[in-house]
Amino acid sequence: GYSMNRWILLGRLLIPVLLLADLVSAPARADDDDALCGAFQDGQVEQSILDTMLNAAEKGYLYRIQSRTSRVGFCIDSTLLKRVEGEFTDFQGGLAMDQHKGQVLVAVKSASLKTNDQLVGSLIKSSQFFDVENFPDILFVSKGFEWTDSNSAVMKGDLTLHGITRAVTFTVELQEESAAGNNGVLVKASTRLQRSDFGMDGLSSLVSDTVQLCMTVRANRYSAGGV
Repeated sequence: GYSMNRWILLGRLLIPVLLLADLVSAPARADDDDALCGAFQDGQVEQSILDTMLNAAEKGYLYRIQSRTSRVGFCIDSTLLKRVEGEFTDFQGGLAMDQHKGQVLVAVKSASLKTNDQLVGSLIKSSQFFDVENFPDILFVSKGFEWTDSNSAVMKGDLTLHGITRAVTFTVELQEESAAGNNGVLVKASTRLQRSDFGMDGLSSLVSDTVQLCMTVRANRYSAGGV
């Protein structure tokens, strides 16, 4: 089994893989379902997972992403512009880490996508790609992880995108930042996927099938006094 120090490092590592959110805007309470897990209470996430998040908030094992200094986005090659970069501006999620137990949830609003080219961005939001009107939510639910060295790991989970759920694996690198405050960390995470696996096979003459999801996230451990 892992030592306690390793599980503390794990907690710091997984905080930002969530990528992405101010899950708690005020001190969290286990009975405050709407504030803590409202974005996930639509049947897509098992109640036992939500309970884990709520229990973590009550016991002080919930972690908070510093959203103003965190980013989640993607890169994709384009025959028109060579490379298209996109960033989502509306996301939320959280990490529960209680000793040997951990859980990560992330919800992203697909319509919040911004790209470096307005025309291509409109096409990517259209029914030929993300189809943001019919599939407004992107959801990640963690399933497990394994260490590759003391500061790196792979994180596995289920990604729901364009209404289709597939298993994905993120590679993650951790860097502690003393200037970030209590338990401050900088985490970079990325994965590559084929958009056709998620039913997004349109615009094949414009953009590649391979998409790289990438995140740079800073996070502090949440406390009852607020962070």
